[in-house]
Amino acid sequence: MKTETSPFHLTSGRLLARNTIWNLLGSGAPMLVAVACIPVLIRDLGKDRFGILALAWALVGYANLFDLGLGRALTQMISKKLGAGEHHEVPDIFWTSLLLMTLLGTLGGVIVACVSRWLVTHALNVPAALQHETLLSFYLISFSIPIIIGTAGLRGFLEARQRFDLINALRVPMGMFTYVGSLLTLPFSRSLVPVVAVLAAGRVIAWVAHLALCFNVQPDLRQRIAWRRDLVGPLMRFGGWMTVSNVIGPLMVTLDRFVIGAYLTVAAVAYYATPFEMVTKLWLFPGALVGVVFPAFSTSFAHDRNRTAMLYDRSVKYVLLLLFPIVLLIVVLAPDALRLWLGADFALHSTRVLQWLAVGVFVNSLALVPSALLQGIGRPDLTAKLHMIELPAYLLALWWCITRRGIEGAAIAWTGRVALDAIVLFFLASRLLPAGTSLRPRTVFIASLAPIVLAAATLPQGLALKGVFVLVAVAAFAAVAWFLVLTPEEKTFAYNYRYQTNVVHSTSTQ
Repeated sequence: MKTETSPFHLTSGRLLARNTIWNLLGSGAPMLVAVACIPVLIRDLGKDRFGILALAWALVGYANLFDLGLGRALTQMISKKLGAGEHHEVPDIFWTSLLLMTLLGTLGGVIVACVSRWLVTHALNVPAALQHETLLSFYLISFSIPIIIGTAGLRGFLEARQRFDLINALRVPMGMFTYVGSLLTLPFSRSLVPVVAVLAAGRVIAWVAHLALCFNVQPDLRQRIAWRRDLVGPLMRFGGWMTVSNVIGPLMVTLDRFVIGAYLTVAAVAYYATPFEMVTKLWLFPGALVGVVFPAFSTSFAHDRNRTAMLYDRSVKYVLLLLFPIVLLIVVLAPDALRLWLGADFALHSTRVLQWLAVGVFVNSLALVPSALLQGIGRPDLTAKLHMIELPAYLLALWWCITRRGIEGAAIAWTGRVALDAIVLFFLASRLLPAGTSLRPRTVFIASLAPIVLAAATLPQGLALKGVFVLVAVAAFAAVAWFLVLTPEEKTFAYNYRYQTNVVHSTSTQ
C-alpha cells in the first residue's frame, strides 16, 4: 500500500521526477527576479552600498556552515527511519536535531556579532561614511543566523518526507523577496540598515512558515518537544563529515581564481572566471535531482537495496542524457559564442578554458549522483576523506599547470581533479550496492564514450562543418540512448507523455 509515508511512495519514480521539476522551478525563478532587480539596486544604492549588500547576501548563504551538517544528518536519519518503518522515532529526531541546530546557530550568531566590528573596520575596505550602517547591518545578520540554521533543519524534515512541493512553494516567494524586499525600502531610505532588516524579517517569516508546514505534514510533532541524548552522537558524526565536504568542496571550486591572480594577472582571472560562471550554471539540473534522490537513497537503502541501485542507475542515466547534448553544443560553439557575447579578445583567451570546463562540469555532474548515494546511505566519511586527500594534490597540480599553460592549465587541472574524483566515487558506490546491481553496462558504455565525443568536438572548424558534426553526433547519441539505454518502461512513459502533450495541445487550439 502506497501511503504518503511508505517507502514505496517516498521512492516512487513519478514523485521523484515531479520533485526534481519543483526544485528546478524553486532555483530558477528567483534567479530571473535577481536579473531584473540587481541593476536597480546598484543604481539606487550605489556601488559601495551594493557591494556591502552582496557581502551580506554571501554571509547569509554561508551561515548554513554553522549547522555543522546537521540539516543533512536530520534528512538522512529521518529518511532511514521512514524506510525501516520506524515512524515513531521521527518526532524525537526532529526535535533533537532542531534544538541542537538552534544552539549551534546561536553560537554562530554570537561569533559573527563579535567579529563584525573587526570585519567592518579592518578586514573589509568599507568607506568611513558607511561603516556605522554596515556594522548595524552585520549585527542584524548575526541575529538572523539561528533562524537561518533552524529553517535548514525544518527544510531537511520536509525533504525526508519528499515534500519538495511545499519547500519550493516557500522557496520561490522567499527567494524573490530577497531582491524585491530590498527594492521596496528604496523609496524611504538609501541606508543598508532597512534593506538588511527586511532581509532578516523575511528569514523569520520563512522559519514560521516552514514550522507550520512541518506540523501540517506530521501533526504528532506538536505533541511534545523531545531531547534524546543518544541521538546527539550519530547526528554530530554524520554532520561533522558533511561539514568537511561542505568546506573543502567549495574551496576547490574557487581556489583556482586566487592562484591565477597570484601567479598571472587580474585580467587572467576575468578570462577564466567568466566562462566558469557561465558553464557551472549547468549544475542547476543535477543539483535539483540530487536534492531529491538523497533522501530517496536513504529511505530505499533501509528496506530494499535493489531499489536503491535502480534509482542510482536511473539518476546517472538521466543526468547523462540531459546534459550531454548541451555540453556538446558548448564545446563545439565555444569560440563563436564567446566572440558574439564578449568579443574577439575574450574568445581568443577563453575558448579552450570554456571547452575544458564544460567537459569538467559534465563529468562532475555525473559524479554528484554517487556522492549523494554515499552520503544518503550513511557514509559521508568516504566523500569527506576523498576531499581531504584531493585538496593538497589538486593545489600542487593547479600550480604546476598554471605555470606551464596559464589559465588553460587551470581548467585542465580542475577538469582532471573532478574526473579522478568521479572515478573514485563511482567505484566506492559500486562496492556498497548489492553485487551486480550498480550501473547497467549500457549506461557505463555511453558515459565512457561521451568524453571521447566531446574531445572530438573541439576539432571542426567553420560553422558549416560544426553544424554537420553536431547533427551527426546528436542523432547518433539519440539513437544509442533510445535503443540501448532507455528501458521499455521508460520508452512507454515517453510515448504516453508525448501523447498527453499532443492531446492537450490539440484541445487548446480548438
